[in-house]
Amino acid sequence: MGLTNLNSTHLSSAKITAAQDAIAALESAIAEITINLSADERKRYGSINEQNKLFVNKVNDYNQSQPNLSSPEVDWDEFNRDHSSRNNMETMISRLESVITRLNNAKTLHDYDNYQSALVDYSFTTYKAGTSATGFEDKYKDLKQFFVKNSTSTAPPAEKK
Repeated sequence: MGLTNLNSTHLSSAKITAAQDAIAALESAIAEITINLSADERKRYGSINEQNKLFVNKVNDYNQSQPNLSSPEVDWDEFNRDHSSRNNMETMISRLESVITRLNNAKTLHDYDNYQSALVDYSFTTYKAGTSATGFEDKYKDLKQFFVKNSTSTAPPAEKK
């Protein structure tokens, strides 16, 4: 028998509610700055690459250390607010991506456990349907549809007749 129950740790209802409340609080906290860009706008404004981030940071360093060398045409208060905001957002994004990765990993293990258990149940159903036990033949027929043989599907457990 293959590995099962790779993740048998489950969040309590209270922790699920707390996590959902925290997500709602985050959504509420950032609502005023969230903007839906169209595909064209996203393409037009894009994201500055690493080289350009280094450039922006160097300009910021000069402005902080030698403001007399900074262009008077730039609104430096706004520049500094933008710079601070992007740094804060980058940190939050990194943390959220880490949370998402960990949630996806946990979900993957739960998915695997569910699938393995479903295969065991299907194998049991196949066996019981072969013994003419009441209800199992209909269940078998209903579940068999998920094992249509083609080059991309998983083969079902061996059928007993």
